[in-house]
Amino acid sequence: MDAFLPEHKRTLYCGQVRTEHVGKEVVLCGWVHRRRDHGGLVFVDLRDREGLVQVVFNPGDSSDAHAKADELRVEYVLSVRGTVRKRPKGTENPNLPTGEVEVAVSKLAVLNESKPIPFALDDDSDVAENVRLKYRYLDLRRPSIQKIFRSRAVLARSVREYFFENGFLEIETPVLTKSTPEGARDYLVPSRVNAGMFYALPQSPQLFKQILMIAGYDRYAQIVKCFRDEDLRADRQPEFTQIDVEMSFIDREDLFVMMEGLMARSFKDVLGIEIPRPFPRLSYKEAMDRFGVDKPDTRFGLEITDYTDLMKDTEFRVFSEVAARSA
Repeated sequence: MDAFLPEHKRTLYCGQVRTEHVGKEVVLCGWVHRRRDHGGLVFVDLRDREGLVQVVFNPGDSSDAHAKADELRVEYVLSVRGTVRKRPKGTENPNLPTGEVEVAVSKLAVLNESKPIPFALDDDSDVAENVRLKYRYLDLRRPSIQKIFRSRAVLARSVREYFFENGFLEIETPVLTKSTPEGARDYLVPSRVNAGMFYALPQSPQLFKQILMIAGYDRYAQIVKCFRDEDLRADRQPEFTQIDVEMSFIDREDLFVMMEGLMARSFKDVLGIEIPRPFPRLSYKEAMDRFGVDKPDTRFGLEITDYTDLMKDTEFRVFSEVAARSA
């Protein structure tokens, strides 16, 4: 295995190579996603968190690198030095952001070898969930999973920047705390120093943020871990993360405007979607009358309609008797 030498220090991510880099020498580090031997030329799709790029091993460019390329296998970790060039006409890949270019390798270092992996890392590969979780470190390399982590990171940054721009302080609250009555059971952590005593993990920062408001920190926000010892639900697990916000000296309209701005900013930064404001608003009565629930999904078209007056005069007694009682 080759040592990691200074000349193999990365200069560019694989997924960032573009036509503007044509003619430039770059150093890429990544994982072998695919390897193809075309009888004299060896092609490798090199992958990192930013995407794939095709690198080419040609004995005419470097006989030493070409000889080493014969030993490469899927998920080997490489560092390659080479020159960016346009792909030959007709071989471009329009499905890749890097599909117009390739890298002609002059030097190759194998940073780590890999045993055969238990499943392909393509997003369309059908792999049982228990297998994916057993080899979680491999599953985390899949592009779709990396996209989720990237989106979450962008969302966290967007939320923090939005609140900072609007005068909020991000204050970290304790994780080991005193148990306080809330909606679920606490997780308890025994204290080593004080025998027989326990800390509780917070179900939310409720107590701390109220103290902050009393102390004059009138705008507080935090992306915070919460813990609740309760059964799993469709939208809840024992450990979860929430955006926690507290504001003083405001009215309801201030809160609506601030939260609408947060949602609009998040959707724009993460998904590139512009959400028009102000958001449509429903009173509690209208929501119950139209949807029968106080948190309706307005995309659902079958709304509730009251036909009591029409049913009063029907001969069908099941309806008419109920309508009469409702009068």
